[in-house]
This record gives sequence, structure tokens and C-alpha cells, in this order.
Amino acid sequence: MGKLIEEFRRGWQGISQPSPLFSIAFAICCIALSTLARWSLSLIRPDIFFTPYVPAVVFATAFGGSRIGIATALVGGALGVGLNFSDTSTDFARVALLVIFLAVCAVTVWGIEHYRSVAARQRAIAKRLTEEEEYRKLIVDELQHRLKNKLSAVHAVLHQVLYDQPKVWATIDQRLRSLAATDDLIARVDGIGCDIKDLLLSELGPYGHVRFTLNGEPLFLPAKLAVSLALIFHELATNAGKYGAFASARGLLQVSWSVSDDRLNIVWDETEGPPVGPVGEAGFGTKLLNSALRPFDGKTEIAFLKTGVHCTMQCRIPKD
Repeated sequence: MGKLIEEFRRGWQGISQPSPLFSIAFAICCIALSTLARWSLSLIRPDIFFTPYVPAVVFATAFGGSRIGIATALVGGALGVGLNFSDTSTDFARVALLVIFLAVCAVTVWGIEHYRSVAARQRAIAKRLTEEEEYRKLIVDELQHRLKNKLSAVHAVLHQVLYDQPKVWATIDQRLRSLAATDDLIARVDGIGCDIKDLLLSELGPYGHVRFTLNGEPLFLPAKLAVSLALIFHELATNAGKYGAFASARGLLQVSWSVSDDRLNIVWDETEGPPVGPVGEAGFGTKLLNSALRPFDGKTEIAFLKTGVHCTMQCRIPKD
């Protein structure tokens, strides 16, 4: 019984084509119910011959296809002409109603079959896209795994080479750990998103928690926006570690954020860092800062002040 129910469910939802025997049995049930409905209506209106069979044609076609629908229409028409529940006889009017009934059924069967074909194509496309997405995730996971192994190998090699230079190693070790944390975070937020504070802690943690302060209410970021901000924060933190607040023993960083309507405002403010020298041509990092938030109707403005780098970020928070 459960197998029959499952076959009916899959056939009704269009997941798979039911067997011919099951489709015929379903059509017979529809005709039987329509005949019962016609008998009930004959107690009130004995001149109703074909109308109750229209739903049977609709359901039989939707479930079993055009051939089953056509057969149902022909059987319904034959019952409407030959089966009487009163003393009325077959006349020209009933024949005319039969022609109208068959015409309506023909249009109905054509429309439902067209919808079935369109739905089948859409299901095939959806299935292919799902398979491609699963394959993409598999490839991305494999790539991330290999990159992580390569980064671990680079980390180990540099540790051996710089074993006698602890100061140099300490600086490189922080950057490698920060880069690995960012890579893991981007891989993690690609599917679900994360809180902005967790995003900043992941990126800034290797520099020491006493070197920065975070001000703002808890805010969950959608995955795509979280990835973009992770790239921006990584670039700013890397710059701070090389030339900014984290490159000075007294340097401090303050990051604050607020939300107004659906707009996110972030301020990155460095102080007590080394003096800012002349700024050269825009490199990859600057281009990244200028373009990463454009998909979210946002922008990034960076100023190299005497007190340190001051960067403001504004963007729209996607609802989905």
C-alpha cells in the first residue's frame, strides 16, 4: 500500500511517470467518481450529461498524460450518451453537447500536456543546476583543502628556515595565521553568513586583543556580504600590520559599526601608528577596497591622516 501511495505522490507531483496500469486505474476511479456525481446531479437536473466528466479528464491527464486524458474523454463522452439516469432519450441536443464536450476536453488535454512538458523541462533544468552546484561545492572544498595543505607546508618550511630569527618569524607567523583564519572564515560563511564581530575577531585576533576595540550591536551578515567584508578587513588589517597601527608598539585600532534602515556603516580608525608617507599608485588592495561593496550599493572611502588610516564603509544589507 505504501508503495502505491509513493507512486501516486511521485506521479501527481510530476517527479516520475506512473506505470500505464496505475494510470488506467486512476482514470477509472476518476470516471467512476464523475459518474457518481452525475447520478447525484440527475436527481436535481436530469439533463446534465457531460459536465461531471470534465474534472475526470483534467485529473487523468495531469496524472497519466495525454493518452490517458483522451481515453478518459472518450469514455466520459460514451457514458454521457449511452448511460441514462432518467427517461430522457438521446436527441440532437445531446449530440451537440457531446461535440462541445469533446472540444473542451481536447483543449484541456492540450493545455495540461503543454504544462506538463514545460514543468518537465524546468525540473530537468533544476536537477542539472543542483548537480552542478553540488559538483561546484565538491571542487571548491577540494581546492580549499589543497590550499590549506599548501599553506601549512609553507608555514612549516618558513618556520624551519627562520628558526634562528624569532623576531622575523613572529611577524610572518602572525600573517600566515591571519591568512589561514580568513580563508577558513570565507569558506565557512559562504553558505550561512556570520556575525560581524566574529568576522573582525577572526581577522584581527592574531595581532592581539589589546591592540583593537570593537564597538557596535550584534549584527548577522548574509553570506555574500560577509565574504566581501572579510576580504576588505583582511586587506586593511594586512596594511595595518605592515605600515599602520599594528606596525607600531603604541598603535591602536578602533572599528565601529551602526545600521540605519537597511544601510550598514563601518568606520575603521587607526591611531598612534607610524607617520604616513606619500601614497603611490593604486594597487590591487586599493582596487579591492573600491569595488568589493559595489554589488551592495556601497562604497569605501579611505583617508591617510597624520594620526593613521581612516576608512569608512557603507553598503546595503541584503534582506535575503
